[in-house]
Amino acid sequence: MIRDINPRDAILIAIGIAILIALPMVVKSSFAVDIFVRILLFAFIGTAWNLMGGYAKQLSLGHAAYFGLGAYTSTILQINYDISPWIGMVVGGVVAAIASLPIGWLCFRLRGPYFTIATIATAQALMLIFLKFRDFAWGAEGTTIPNLGTAPLMMQFENKSSYYYVVLGLLLLSLLVTWLIERSWIGNYLVAIGEDEDAAEAIGVNAPKMKRDIYMISAFLTALAGTFYTQYIYFIDPATAFSFSISIEAALVSIVGGIGTLWGPLIGTVLLETTSALLQSWLGSSIGGVQLTVYSLILMAVILWRPTGLMGMINEVRQRFATRKPAQA
Repeated sequence: MIRDINPRDAILIAIGIAILIALPMVVKSSFAVDIFVRILLFAFIGTAWNLMGGYAKQLSLGHAAYFGLGAYTSTILQINYDISPWIGMVVGGVVAAIASLPIGWLCFRLRGPYFTIATIATAQALMLIFLKFRDFAWGAEGTTIPNLGTAPLMMQFENKSSYYYVVLGLLLLSLLVTWLIERSWIGNYLVAIGEDEDAAEAIGVNAPKMKRDIYMISAFLTALAGTFYTQYIYFIDPATAFSFSISIEAALVSIVGGIGTLWGPLIGTVLLETTSALLQSWLGSSIGGVQLTVYSLILMAVILWRPTGLMGMINEVRQRFATRKPAQA
């Protein structure tokens, strides 16, 4: 939905940001903070994916390619050249954005499921390439990130709450970028392309250029997440950096929350990641596959009863209250 922000929404956003900032100060459990970090991380990845898969409705399942490129770029710069991950994060984003140009040029020649399959193949091809780079990128064995203790300039902190604030900043950045795009002419063009690309081109929209540009922005943001995640777990290997589950998770949280909406990926992530964490805490590994089963049930329920996602349901409730108040008056 493309609209200007109103004062009531601004107040609610300010309250929400204040709660998020205060959360690690109130919750002292390391396990709970770890859950919060993962929620914010996948909300960030989902928001980056939503620019391409939600507004333009180009179903990419290969965003792990840019996640991995960002992770490997910053790690190589850190270990081999002693460059701070803060700098490596930006460099990795630029590398991912540049890599999205030839990848997009090839994939955008296809549409529908063929485009989706091409993006999957791209991410898997990159994983196989990095598996072979043993001297340059440590091959299948991967490598650990040198633990320097408390070193903020190297993105290493003593407690998890510091990582929480880093990923919170990344999420706020992605939401700001999405909001600016959503309320601009670019957002209108993306929605037009998503609804009917041929009709959009017929009225003068340069669809290939728009898809290329938004793909670059989406790739850049996704690469930032790759750097952060590597620094958070202190380890990198091709199977982790280019994991297909990252692409699936990014799409899933957006679909459940509501594609093409600002808050959809965040709401979807809160539901899915919280459910996943609670199931793992309660059941552990006693029942294999329960997490995927619950994910599947939630996804089927949303597709069957709420194709617009949870944000669609929230907007419907808001519209009912908005129309009920004038009637009562």
